[in-house]
Amino acid sequence: MSPAQQRLLALWAVLLSGVVCLVFLPVSRLTSVLILLAVWGLIAAVWYVASRRSEHQVTVRLDNLPEATYRQPVVLVCGDLPQAWPEQSQALIVPQGCWIRVEKHQDLEQVARQLLWLRPDWGRQLSVMVSVCPQRYTDTEVLTSYLLALRWQISQLRRETGHSFPLVLSGQAGSAIMNDMLWQAAISSEGVHVWRASSAPCSIAAWVTTGGAMAMQQQVLMNSLIGWFHQHVKAVFIDKNPDIPAIAPTAVLWGMGPRLAGSLASSVWTAWLSRHTAMQRVAGWQTQGTDSTATSLLPDFVLPLLPEGQGLTPRQRSLRCGLTMFTGAVIAALLCSGWNNHQLVQRLSFDIHRYNRIPMGNAVLKAEAVSVLRGDAAMLDGWARSGAPVRMSLGLYQGTRLHIPVLNAIRSYLPPPPPSVPEPQAIPKIVRLDSMSLFDSGKSVLKSGSTKMLINSLVGIKAKPGWLIVVSGHTDNTGNPQLNQTLSLKRAEAVRDWMRDTGDVPESCFAVQGYGESRPVATNDTPDGRALNRRVEISLVPQANACLMPGNTPASSQDDGASQHNGE
Repeated sequence: MSPAQQRLLALWAVLLSGVVCLVFLPVSRLTSVLILLAVWGLIAAVWYVASRRSEHQVTVRLDNLPEATYRQPVVLVCGDLPQAWPEQSQALIVPQGCWIRVEKHQDLEQVARQLLWLRPDWGRQLSVMVSVCPQRYTDTEVLTSYLLALRWQISQLRRETGHSFPLVLSGQAGSAIMNDMLWQAAISSEGVHVWRASSAPCSIAAWVTTGGAMAMQQQVLMNSLIGWFHQHVKAVFIDKNPDIPAIAPTAVLWGMGPRLAGSLASSVWTAWLSRHTAMQRVAGWQTQGTDSTATSLLPDFVLPLLPEGQGLTPRQRSLRCGLTMFTGAVIAALLCSGWNNHQLVQRLSFDIHRYNRIPMGNAVLKAEAVSVLRGDAAMLDGWARSGAPVRMSLGLYQGTRLHIPVLNAIRSYLPPPPPSVPEPQAIPKIVRLDSMSLFDSGKSVLKSGSTKMLINSLVGIKAKPGWLIVVSGHTDNTGNPQLNQTLSLKRAEAVRDWMRDTGDVPESCFAVQGYGESRPVATNDTPDGRALNRRVEISLVPQANACLMPGNTPASSQDDGASQHNGE
């Protein structure tokens, strides 16, 4: 993955985490910001590690590698080769796949790890081929030690990387009786086939039949190579060992060609031939010297039988990572939205249940509970008009089904009646009569024409149990004060007598008072003021046990709207 793709993925992760933390998380704003900062710190750390890995110094030089999108088989070649590597770099690309040379001084495990570092998607298509030329060894112990080291390294690679790393074993020998390269391959479940560059693959029997005596001689030599290879090479990889797991080869190849470069006159191969064929340096059967006319270096025909890569390209991996991040963010948002709606349902259900548990008699708590429900209803109304908030949406909003239960609970609320406030006791109004309209000057006898005025003025004065009709007389300051007091009392008694006789009211309902000139309502220095002071006042005054009539009980005092009339 390129640095630019890594930066884009980091920015994409920052954006998605910001949306999830700030919009959907069911926590407070401060907590969501802290979580977001922690996530961003983790993203920065991962990006830093990835960028540092991309800058890692290459310890093994691997030039001329195919692109990361290459999906054909890639084989790491270890051991001996019949001639020098034909390329300057360690990679050799052929139409069927790619060969990568692992020098004997290099560590197979290190080369494989470096290759996977440079091409992370090649794990599925990597194989290992161990090539052995018996004509180059004089001691089988050295060869066995080298092969055991390769077995250990391959098992470690399989265990730590998780990839299969199929094993191909190849044995090659040179002989003067060969004019071109002859390969025989034993592939799992397919038997042994003969491969030649000049003909199609066939069975051993068909090849010997068509090749005649020369083919038979070559097959005898090939059988000796196969026997030696099984005993000294294949057995090293499949024998039981408590320390190293056995590695079964996917394919076993044997190659026989013309003279082999670097072959020794006395080797484990010549010793094997002498011991098992009773032949000692048969002319033309063994190569000598260092000349090489080998026509084929590597068994390209085996490459299509090895696994190919099925990984994604770097761009596809980037898109997959971005899609994975988006999917994770969507799942997190859905979970948060579901939790937010769960909390909403629980809170509103609790508010309704709390309201229903409070009896109507507890007016204070009931009013508080219904106030909370009204707030819930206002919130749901607002969301119904303008849409639910994003943290509640994504198809999980539950507020719609809660709206009606909240409204029904509110409608069931009956506000308590207002507290009864006792009506203030009305203060009876005073009926004020002009004395000069009722009496002649200095007299206490009602005029003959005063009856109609008395009736009109005293229509609101009614005798009631518990009320006392007070009649008081007043004069101006003209004349003798003692005479004025007596005159005012007699005038009050005259009005009292008229009311008693006219309304058939018991005398116990009246109280008569004469104040003379002692309670003026205006100045006596002017004629108008003295006229106002000459008056008779009638009022209702509440008094317990007043105006009791036979068959009646005391009643609360009440002003029935006595009117005020000025008789002047």
